[in-house]
Amino acid sequence: MKIIKTIRCFLIGSLIISCAHVTPVPNLEKEYSEENYPKRVIDAHSHFSLEDESRPGQPTIEMLKMYQEANVIGAVIHFPRNMEKSSQIKVDRNRPDFKMAICAAIVPGQDIQKVEIGLKNRDYRCMKVYLGYVSKYAADPFYIPFYRLAEKYEVPVVFHTGDTYDKKAKIKYAEPLQVDEIALQFPKVNFVIAHMGNPWIQTAAEVVYKNDNVYVDISALMLGDVSKANAEAVEELAIKPIHWFWLYVENPKKMMFGSDWPLMEVKPYVKVVMRAIPKEHWDDVFYLNAATLFKLDSSKQIIKTK
Repeated sequence: MKIIKTIRCFLIGSLIISCAHVTPVPNLEKEYSEENYPKRVIDAHSHFSLEDESRPGQPTIEMLKMYQEANVIGAVIHFPRNMEKSSQIKVDRNRPDFKMAICAAIVPGQDIQKVEIGLKNRDYRCMKVYLGYVSKYAADPFYIPFYRLAEKYEVPVVFHTGDTYDKKAKIKYAEPLQVDEIALQFPKVNFVIAHMGNPWIQTAAEVVYKNDNVYVDISALMLGDVSKANAEAVEELAIKPIHWFWLYVENPKKMMFGSDWPLMEVKPYVKVVMRAIPKEHWDDVFYLNAATLFKLDSSKQIIKTK
């Protein structure tokens, strides 16, 4: 009986190893040291801080200083879904020291003609669809004319997916599988699944893997300053999921660093992502993929603060 049990365990163990994709998270203790920190970063998912209404000018000096400390030389900024707030934001879009791709918020009440004018003027270089926060699926007829604009002006469309910051939002509308249908319907448009679809990470990975025109940003898998977070939580909620997604998609051009600032401290999160991605692909994930997709040529730009 002991021999039979031993053989059975061996066979079961062999089956598990042969069927599962078992790859340990790499030990990058030396590689993610401060001296190896990426020299150039684009934050592919960010927001303006609107807490101080007395200083509406964007980007603020504080924001630029924070990015300078994190070697961020460009960012994709999502306009808020609150149309009144959006109209009050004054943006210096022609800064020589910092490149931005501003995403127009595509929400009920948005004027499609104004969006098109913004795309023509390159005031907008992308669009943001707030799935979950808006109770409409990605294939809702409301969005179709905006996808056509995205195709006409060759700009990406970013979808909020996964968990929502608003307790009143309906997360059934934020599930990332629906992006597959839109990607097939508009094969010439590039789409971005924000937040890696978290917690539907496996679903998001399959949509990105399957569709050549779907990408992902890895923003805000946690919130706040991850350098102060529980080490086990960082490992299980950020490092391992990002590494798994990386292995599944098998394409270093499909993933982009993003923070969701100001909900996350940028530099500590960069260091976490460094631990999940092989070093030889850091420049793709932290800079080149976003620079290419959002047409941000920031290689010679330096943030200056005064």
